[in-house]
Amino acid sequence: MSETKSFSSIETPGYVGFANLPNQVHRKSVKKGFEFTLMVVGESGLGKSTLVNSLFLTDLYPERIIPDAIEKQKQTVKLEASTVEIEERGVKLRLTVVDTPGFGDAIDNSDSFSAILEYIDEQYERFLRDESGLNRRNIVDNRIHCCFYFISPFGHGLKPLDVEFMKKLHSKVNIVPVIAKADCLTKKEILRLKCRIMQEIEDHGIKIYPLPDCDSDEDEDYKEQVKQLKAAVPFAVCGANTLLEVKGKKVRGRLYPWGVVEVENPEHCDFIKLRTMLITHMQDLQEVTQEVHYENYRSDRLAKGIKNKENGIIKPERDSVVPTQIVLNEKDRILQEKEAELRRMQEMLAQMQAKMQAQQ
Repeated sequence: MSETKSFSSIETPGYVGFANLPNQVHRKSVKKGFEFTLMVVGESGLGKSTLVNSLFLTDLYPERIIPDAIEKQKQTVKLEASTVEIEERGVKLRLTVVDTPGFGDAIDNSDSFSAILEYIDEQYERFLRDESGLNRRNIVDNRIHCCFYFISPFGHGLKPLDVEFMKKLHSKVNIVPVIAKADCLTKKEILRLKCRIMQEIEDHGIKIYPLPDCDSDEDEDYKEQVKQLKAAVPFAVCGANTLLEVKGKKVRGRLYPWGVVEVENPEHCDFIKLRTMLITHMQDLQEVTQEVHYENYRSDRLAKGIKNKENGIIKPERDSVVPTQIVLNEKDRILQEKEAELRRMQEMLAQMQAKMQAQQ
């Protein structure tokens, strides 16, 4: 008869074991994986696709066909979402990049951001609907967590389209301004352009993603890193997927007659700072999306109301006071939808059982 092994645990005086809770959360998170959705917006030819591929060391657009000038004139803003599974040291990231080809290419761009606004609202609406459904455990989060807005280096600051777009979107998504193709400018020109852009952002009341302040007990190196990241906004970047040999080392960069621009050299551009900001603040970007932008949409949605086809309830506009009865009617509507969904599932199950019995 085999002996049963006695249950063993750590027996340390004064130690209960809940100090191990962070490790449990870590294991669960790593097993589940992470989701992140990045939107890139800017005129054609600013190197958006190249930069994204450089950031994540992957090719998100293997089959992309670049339209010619005639096609661009007729082209409207059409959003393209590309999803890729990235794994690094056992940690899985489901990365979705939403590109906006056609933005800013037309002669009249007054309506070019409508499709982008609609797409962002659609993702919030889908998430709200999934939250109210029965299968809440397997919700796929396609909400936009961060938006890289590419600014042309050839102007003297923000264009009217840049200002209008950011003012429309700053209450819906985390905007990170990026100066594209920074290798076209000298260091003095970059510094001057950065100051001009930040001044215009402040003058127009545009709210960009604010890097969170460090706690007093944070590591000094981390505090210095965050300080440098804040000073680098808007990030002046350039991307490259070509490997070049410089002084016996393989680097990603661009070869010019006067030398090589190294993408990952902080002296040449802010690429490393942008990537560091994105990776170290990825969780915060998701939290701001959930707790600020999504909650704003959700409260507006409840206040504005929906025309219910079943009972004809029309809810008031955003700025009006919401009566308690209407809020209750909204809850009743959600419950009715859940009950209807449950009935459909029961009917499907009954049909499947009937088919199985008929086959027997």
